[in-house]
Amino acid sequence: MAFQDFDLITERRKQEKQQKIRRRITTAIVSIVFIILVIAAAIGVVVYHQKNADTTSHQPKKDAPSAPKPVITAEKAVKTVCAGTDYKDTCEDSLLKTVKGNAATQPKAILKASMAVVSEGIDEVIEKAKSIKFDTPLKKAAFDDCLELLNDAKEELNSSISTIESTELAKISLRTPDINNWLSAVMSYQQTCIDGFPDGEEKAALQKLLKTAKELGSNALAVVSQVSSIFSKFQVPNLKRNLLADEDGFPTWINEEDRRILKVDGPRLTPNVTVAKDGSGNYTTITAALNAMPEKYKGRYVIYVKEGVYEENVIVTKKMENITMYGEGSQKSIITGSKNFVDGVPTFQTATFAALGEGFMAQSLGFRNTAGPEKHQAVALRVQADRSVFLHCRMEGYQDTLYAQTHRQFYRSCYITGTVDFIFGDAAAIFQNCMIYVRKPMDNQQNVVTAQGRVDKRETTGIVLQNCHILADDTLEPEKAKFKSYLGRPWKEYSRTVIMETQIGDLIQPAGWLEWSGDFALKTLYYTEYNNKGPGSSTSGRIKWPGYKVIKRGDALKFTVGPFLQGDTWLKSDQVPVRFGMFR
Repeated sequence: MAFQDFDLITERRKQEKQQKIRRRITTAIVSIVFIILVIAAAIGVVVYHQKNADTTSHQPKKDAPSAPKPVITAEKAVKTVCAGTDYKDTCEDSLLKTVKGNAATQPKAILKASMAVVSEGIDEVIEKAKSIKFDTPLKKAAFDDCLELLNDAKEELNSSISTIESTELAKISLRTPDINNWLSAVMSYQQTCIDGFPDGEEKAALQKLLKTAKELGSNALAVVSQVSSIFSKFQVPNLKRNLLADEDGFPTWINEEDRRILKVDGPRLTPNVTVAKDGSGNYTTITAALNAMPEKYKGRYVIYVKEGVYEENVIVTKKMENITMYGEGSQKSIITGSKNFVDGVPTFQTATFAALGEGFMAQSLGFRNTAGPEKHQAVALRVQADRSVFLHCRMEGYQDTLYAQTHRQFYRSCYITGTVDFIFGDAAAIFQNCMIYVRKPMDNQQNVVTAQGRVDKRETTGIVLQNCHILADDTLEPEKAKFKSYLGRPWKEYSRTVIMETQIGDLIQPAGWLEWSGDFALKTLYYTEYNNKGPGSSTSGRIKWPGYKVIKRGDALKFTVGPFLQGDTWLKSDQVPVRFGMFR
């Protein structure tokens, strides 16, 4: 009986266990089905919303309308761009003629148009100027110079336009230093054209013809100088920061081959040709060597000038790019001439040596103009070449010795002499470690070291003397009390000159700077001094012009090699003879 009861209990437990298993299985099945239904429902909701979004993406809800993408009309775009210019009416009239009729105008089109109208304006000037009659050889020569300069201006404008066309919109701000450099040169070329004529009807007529073109050039500079803010109004994203130096510390425009020359005690390059007056080289004149240079030569073309005095007027043309010319020493390899203004030659053409080709480099050469102080304007060296470098060179003359005409220029350890305005022009030029000697002038003259010619406040140009010495030479030293000498005077309205960390001798007047004519440019010029030494460096007696100031270190840093010549950093001073930043 007992075993029978046990069997019954066991059977019942089996039945109960089977029922529990069946219930669990049923519960599991129900749960799985429920989960599947939930997932399916969720997928259905997502699909529904996705379809709904697809069908309504271009149809905003009535109760929550989305803002439509703004359309910038041609008229609105032009007004936006011209708002920051100095000649708004000229800007709007010229640009509207170019973009009128476009339903919507892109920023690049406006930028290109701002430069194209300058080129068109110059074309008009050239055509109209042909009707002007020039009654003297000097005026005719000035007109020929003018045509050359205006054509140079057109080339710079074409370079600017091409750069904009080939650059992504969001990256155009990376190229603004180059474009500003070219447009600054355009402004300078136009003014130089006018300056070449003596006062009179012809000069006045040409000045009137160029009025609109100069205004258009100024407007183009204004547009480029505020390109980032203009693009933000046009909602252009991702503007890039300008990084112009490479990881080695050189500006990007100094290539590997150039660096070898720049390095202290570095090996000299093997010359392509040698110039020797005694016949021991490939050519006996520098001009002959230049004329024999292959067209479209790739790489750097090196010309070695042996010891000798070369009496010739040399022009390194714009087509002769990336030339390195070096001599045996600035008092051994000398190029000399004597053209001058008094003898009927325009200042522009008096240069003994003219460097126009981009990337020109000179080392250990002498440049002279021996016309003398009584011949007035007589240029020894004229530099128009962008990204040009002069190392251990000597420039000797009297009035207008060194014409730093346009573009970016760097001078290191050079010896420069003169009397009146003997470092002048409208380039962005930095002089480091240069010896600047003031000579004895004519009895009725005053000495002036610099005469910078910036004609527009947005030009990226100026003369910077850093860690130089300004002293009286042997002819002036015994008579320096008889002649007044000054650091500079304003050749043009926005003249800009910076003297910093420089040893200034006692020949410089306590006032420091000289007027050009009355109160001309005294409010608009930018003359500064920083941390200078020597008996002539005291600023306590300096002039009180609105445009003159003694600056602080932070402001001075803006005029060092990196920021001013578009090179963020340079190699250390023991590797390259260039100082980035301050000397002390």
